[in-house]
Amino acid sequence: MSGTAVLPAPCEQAFVHEALFYRGEDEWLAGTVPFISEGVDAGEPVLVVVAAERIAALRAELDGRAEAVSFADMAEIGLNPARIIPAWREFLDRHGNGARPVRGIGEPIWANRSADELVECQRHEALLNVAFASSGAWRLLCPYDIDALDPAVIEEAQRSHPVISDADGRRPSGLCLPLDDMAAPFDQALPDPPGDAARLVFQNGDLRSVRSFITQRATDAQLPTGRLEDLVLAVNELATNSLRHGGGRGELRAWKSGDSLVCEIRDNGRIQDPLAGRQRPVNSAIGGRGLWIANQLCELVQMRCLPNGNVIRLHMRIRP
Repeated sequence: MSGTAVLPAPCEQAFVHEALFYRGEDEWLAGTVPFISEGVDAGEPVLVVVAAERIAALRAELDGRAEAVSFADMAEIGLNPARIIPAWREFLDRHGNGARPVRGIGEPIWANRSADELVECQRHEALLNVAFASSGAWRLLCPYDIDALDPAVIEEAQRSHPVISDADGRRPSGLCLPLDDMAAPFDQALPDPPGDAARLVFQNGDLRSVRSFITQRATDAQLPTGRLEDLVLAVNELATNSLRHGGGRGELRAWKSGDSLVCEIRDNGRIQDPLAGRQRPVNSAIGGRGLWIANQLCELVQMRCLPNGNVIRLHMRIRP
C-alpha cells in the first residue's frame, strides 16, 4: 500500500476524514497514539470511539494525556451505525461547532460485524463526508484492520475516505468518490424477505391494525415487553410517514431472522435527504422524527430509496 503523493498539513478550516490501515496492535497504536497526543498537546478536544479493549490500551500508552481525552465504547454508540453521526455532531457542538480544531477517532467496522451491519457501516462512513462537509476544522481518523477485514472492505474504505494512512505514510485516496455520489439515494439491494414472512397492506385509518400486527409478531417472537413496546412505536412512526408522505398506503412484513425480529415497510414515497434519521430533529421541525425514533430504538435500520419507493427495515434483537 505504498504511495508517492505527499499531503500538505490538514486544512485548518476543513473536515479531514482519514482511514488508518493497520496490521496488529502495534501498528494500531503507532497510528492512533501520536494522533491523539498531537491533539492534546495543541489544546484540541479529542473524542475516541473504539472498542473497550482498545480504550484500555490507549490509556496505558498516552503517558498522562488520557485524562484530557474523552472515550466512548463503539459497541454501544455504534451498535446501530446511524447513531454515530449524531454523536460526532454533539461532540462538535460542545466544542465550538467547528470554530476551533478538534479531533476524533472512530472504528465502526470490525471483523465480526454482520453482513447487514457492515453495509450500513460503510454507508455511514460515506455519509460522514456529507454530514460534515461544511462543519469547519476537525479531523476524524477511522482505523481498519487490514488483516482481519476482507480486501473488498478495505477497497470500499478508500472510496469513502479522502485521505489514507498506513505504515508507509499518509496520502490522498485515489478511489474516493465525489461528494455528490456519496449523497445520492442509497439503492443497494436488500435480500428478499423469506416466503413465509407475515404481511399486512395498510392505508389511511389502519394504524391500529399496524400496531396489532406488530404486537402479535413480537409476542410470537417472545420479545420482552419493553422491547415490544419500542418496536411497535418505531413501526407506527414509519407507517405514519408512509401514510403522510408515501402515497397514503404501505406494505408491512415481519419475520424472525436469527436472534432478531425484522420488520419491513415499503411505500411509494422517496426520501430525498441522505441524512434522514441521522440528525436530531429540532423542536420546530415538521416531520423527520419517525426515522430518528426508529434509529434510537432499534439495533439496525436499513433504508433504501428505490425507483419505485422507499424500503425501510428495522432489526430488533429479541434479547438485548
